Amino acid sequence: MYIVGIGASAGGLASFEAFFDNTPRDTGMAFLVVQHVDPTQESLLPELLQRHTEMPVHEAHQDMPIHADSVYVIPPNRELRVFNQTLKLKEPEEIRGLRLPINVLFSSLASAHNERAIAVVLSGMGSDGTLGLQAIKATGGLTVVQTPDSAQFDAMPKSAIKADCADIVAPPDEMPARILEYVRRVLEPGESPGRDHQSPESMTRLAPLLSVLQQHTRHDFSHYKPSSLNRRIERRMAIHRISDLSDYTHFLADNKQEVQMLFRELLIGVTEFFRDPDTWDYLIKDVLPDLIANQPPEQTLRAWVVGCSTGEEAYSLAMAFTEALGRAKPARKPNLQIFASDISPDAITVARRGQYPHSIEKSVSKSRLARFFIKNDDHYQIRPSIREKVLFTPHDVILDPPFTRLDIITCRNLLIYFDATLQRQILPLFHYSLRPNGLLMLGTSETIGRTTHLFEPIKPRMRLYRYKPCSSVCHADILLKAFPPMSNLHKTRHMPSNANPSQETANTLQSAADHVLLQSYAPAAVVVNDDADIVYISGRTGKYLEPAAGKANWNIHAMARDGLREALYTALQQTSDQSEPLELTAVPVKTDAGTQAVDVTIQALSEPDVLKDMTMVVFRDTNTPTVSSRRKPAGGAESDRAAESLRYQKVIESLQQQAKSTREELQASNEQLQSANEELQSANEELTTSKEEMQSMNEELQTVNTELQTKLDDLALAQSDMQNVLNSIEIAVLFLDKDLNVRRYAEQATEIINLRKSDIGRPLSDLTSSLRYPELEEDARKTLDSLTIIEKEITTNDDRWYSVKIRPYRRQDDVIDGVVITLVDITETKKLESSLRETPQT
Repeated sequence: MYIVGIGASAGGLASFEAFFDNTPRDTGMAFLVVQHVDPTQESLLPELLQRHTEMPVHEAHQDMPIHADSVYVIPPNRELRVFNQTLKLKEPEEIRGLRLPINVLFSSLASAHNERAIAVVLSGMGSDGTLGLQAIKATGGLTVVQTPDSAQFDAMPKSAIKADCADIVAPPDEMPARILEYVRRVLEPGESPGRDHQSPESMTRLAPLLSVLQQHTRHDFSHYKPSSLNRRIERRMAIHRISDLSDYTHFLADNKQEVQMLFRELLIGVTEFFRDPDTWDYLIKDVLPDLIANQPPEQTLRAWVVGCSTGEEAYSLAMAFTEALGRAKPARKPNLQIFASDISPDAITVARRGQYPHSIEKSVSKSRLARFFIKNDDHYQIRPSIREKVLFTPHDVILDPPFTRLDIITCRNLLIYFDATLQRQILPLFHYSLRPNGLLMLGTSETIGRTTHLFEPIKPRMRLYRYKPCSSVCHADILLKAFPPMSNLHKTRHMPSNANPSQETANTLQSAADHVLLQSYAPAAVVVNDDADIVYISGRTGKYLEPAAGKANWNIHAMARDGLREALYTALQQTSDQSEPLELTAVPVKTDAGTQAVDVTIQALSEPDVLKDMTMVVFRDTNTPTVSSRRKPAGGAESDRAAESLRYQKVIESLQQQAKSTREELQASNEQLQSANEELQSANEELTTSKEEMQSMNEELQTVNTELQTKLDDLALAQSDMQNVLNSIEIAVLFLDKDLNVRRYAEQATEIINLRKSDIGRPLSDLTSSLRYPELEEDARKTLDSLTIIEKEITTNDDRWYSVKIRPYRRQDDVIDGVVITLVDITETKKLESSLRETPQT
């Protein structure tokens, strides 16, 4: 059966009522209701919801079985989960603070029911439910969100809509009909609506739609299995109430957002940590230790996880490698580099984050959780030692070039969605990507098919295979031969442009001429930034600048040739404080051919904005003849070298002093900033905690207030009913409290006792009446003290008779809280009695 999880916060009661008022009692679905309630107070929600549905409404209990056509409500101070068609309750770690019970329910529902899970987000503050909707959507379930303008508090619906995880957005009174329509139309796994989804005609029918999809996303789904495509396309059609495929194709062509929604729908995102545990145990105990032992010490072990989805498979491999490394104990531990790829950018984003819900405890052992994860309040975080081993990237195995020189490829439960033709093209590509003795790991439902000449089985039952040498696939053009789409892409990139030839020739001629003029006649120049790093080079600067030995360094001081370095350093310092250009004339620069006199112009730039705060350095050779260093006498050369060495030493000392001063200033600034950052972070954490607690309490108070308001409305209605009953029985009734003050009275009592509405709370002794009964207050006090019933017949000033009965007022909890005085008119009875006495007896 389908299970519908419904979450709400402040203002949710009205939305719940509208939802269940329009829900039939025989839907065949179960409904789980979660609302933010005060954890210290008993909830009235089950009682209130029962008035709006004919289905039985239960407060959830531990291990309670889930039945169709029933409603289950979360109890206070509990988290509600679904496991194996039963309800599981857990006490939250904190009573106050940020609590997300809706996310908890939706996440467990996604894990337990996949495509049969339906999640509904109604009115509320905060963003609870958004992450849970994403989990439901990832497993193929239906997500429904209330329209913000129909919600008393629109924060939760807006958060879900902003996250782009709402399939249906509707008012709560329309939601049941939309959900039922979807359930009746959507295809179940393995079902076929009267046509063969595996036939070629089925793919022909889908061809226009897949073409639209490929135009917008570049991804080709024509080789996916038709049954899977049809089921997910039918699901999107059901959401939009479109029955004809051609109509949906036109709708898709005009709606880019729906293209992205369908694209994400077609991507299978079902995965978990250590799926098929027996396979992973064998890999850790036998296969990986041998691979590590045979690994050359200088070589990094490389792996590729194809279709990694949200990262669980890739991180499982990294953890398995770490455990296998402990078993192998090699002399030199090899490094591991895992390339994890998926067609979905959203899945890659989640994988890079490395955060997973607490529900992974079902598939990850406690020892692994402690060793490889950091537990936070609402998620587990992958430890950096595992995260740094994995590189995630968007990649389409059909279109994009593969990773190569690999030791391991894992492609689990991806090939099952491809047709046989595509499978026969991908497996040779995997063989091409592997090193000799490399491993291929497939899913339990996948095999290597007819490619037994490429792979040999290690454990066929576990789908583990080893690379087999085969020269027939080792060609340079294997990438182009493997896939027609890649071949077409290759041809497209090499096709000549359709641009205007004359215009293209003119542009090329102009660019070439400009290039020759700049190279031949323009002076050599560079542009440097504040740090004296070169950001742009114009002309031939090799005579004045050369790369420094060692690590690449683009600083002009490091690249300046001998003789130019000191002059540049001093000039750049001076130019930073002035707007006029600085001219250096006849600077002797040592070149490969000797010493060249160079004029240098240094100009600080202030405009345009892109060159602001930068400096231009222009080099020009002078007519001073070049002096060959070989013609200098030995003594002169030594003297020049000593002088130049002294100049360099002074420059170096100056630079060192400046660097030291800068480091000290930066260190002081860094310490101040770090201190301020810590204070701000501490204050931010306190404010965040206070905000979360206030928000939680506010939501709970809103819920309690709504429930109490409903109770007050009920009490007001009951009071009206009681007043009408008192007025309709035509008996004068007076209610007194334990101090004998007026509490309530029937309308007929005003004919005997002088009463009006303002007398409520007034003592009985202050009231006047037409009764000749001065002992009335004394008898009322006697009844209150002794709990005895006093009954008397009393006359009035107008000679009418009344039967006066004084009874104790007893509350439902058996507490005496006053007296009730009833006055029944017996005047006619007394007259009849008197006439009977006067009639003579015969």
